[in-house]
Amino acid sequence: MQDRPTMMEYLQAVTHFLDEEAVPNLAGSRQFYGRVAANVLRAVMRELKNEEHDLFAEWERLNQLLPAMDRPSSRSELRKAIQQRTAELCRRIQQGEADAGPYRQQVLAHARASVREKLLVNNPQWINRPVSN
Repeated sequence: MQDRPTMMEYLQAVTHFLDEEAVPNLAGSRQFYGRVAANVLRAVMRELKNEEHDLFAEWERLNQLLPAMDRPSSRSELRKAIQQRTAELCRRIQQGEADAGPYRQQVLAHARASVREKLLVNNPQWINRPVSN
C-alpha cells in the first residue's frame, strides 16, 4: 500500500484529464467513449467510497431474512458470502416463501435497499428522477 497518491487520487486525476483535456478535444464516437470512460471512473470511485458500508448493510439485511451468520472478515469473502446468501434467498422466493405476509414485506424492503445502493453507485441521478407512467 502506498501513501500518496492514493487510489482515489489516481482515479480523480484520470477523470479530470478526461473531462477537462481529452473529451473537449475529441469528436464523434471518440468523444462519446471518452465521456463513458469518465463516467465509469466516477462509478468506480463511488463504489470504492461506499463499498464497505454497502456490503455490511446488505449482510445485515440478509441476516434478517435468513438464519443469522457471522460476517466474514475480508471483503472478498464477504462478497462471496453475500452472493451465496442471495442465491439462498432467491431459492426461498422461488419456493413461494415470500408470496405473502411479513416476510414478503421484509424481502421487498431488502430488494429496494439493494437496488438503491446499486443505483447510487451506477448513477445517483436516477434516484431523484421522477417516475414516468
